[in-house]
Amino acid sequence: MENKLSIQPLHDRVIVKADAAEEKTAGGIIIPDTAKEKPQRGTVVAAGPGKKEDEPVTVKAGDTVLYSKYGGTEITLEGVDYLIMRESDILAIL
Repeated sequence: MENKLSIQPLHDRVIVKADAAEEKTAGGIIIPDTAKEKPQRGTVVAAGPGKKEDEPVTVKAGDTVLYSKYGGTEITLEGVDYLIMRESDILAIL
């Protein structure tokens, strides 16, 4: 995923583009906007170098990750919404 941002995360921070919220249930019922849950899955756009030289960040740009429900801070860059979070808020690489 080649996406040049005008921002580089520091230390163990990671910038994630969240996946869109589910529009329908598995049974085909359309979910209204007020009932949609915040997505917990996204794609890493950029990652910092790590806290120390001997502890590099394990995720890289292009990885699809699962993160904690209320993890990260919402930011808007160049008209696109992203989350910036610590690597410890990431639960798994999918």
